[in-house]
Amino acid sequence: MQGRVTVTEGALASLLALAAHEVPGVVGMAPAGLKDQVVRILGRQEASEGVVVRQDPANPGKYTADFYVVVAVGTRIPTVVESLAERVAFAAKKLAGVELSQVRVHVVGVGRG
Repeated sequence: MQGRVTVTEGALASLLALAAHEVPGVVGMAPAGLKDQVVRILGRQEASEGVVVRQDPANPGKYTADFYVVVAVGTRIPTVVESLAERVAFAAKKLAGVELSQVRVHVVGVGRG
């Protein structure tokens, strides 16, 4: 049987957010923009909160991903960031069949986990 599987940017963002939560030292995700902030105010939470996925115009077929994270107090931030980037790139490739051309991690806070 032949066919084509398409993964939407929203589905990919949810998948990558779940993978990011598995990284030791990541306490949570922060709102990535106005939409995430409004959703949080309304009391709903989406799995993709804190993740923005876009197609990369410079690399057709690849995506860029931005993560807005809160890290645990006392962790080495560069280590957490590197682990997160590796984990989400692996998850994108193995679980969705998608390659990430760029992963940007924005540490927006430090908290207790």
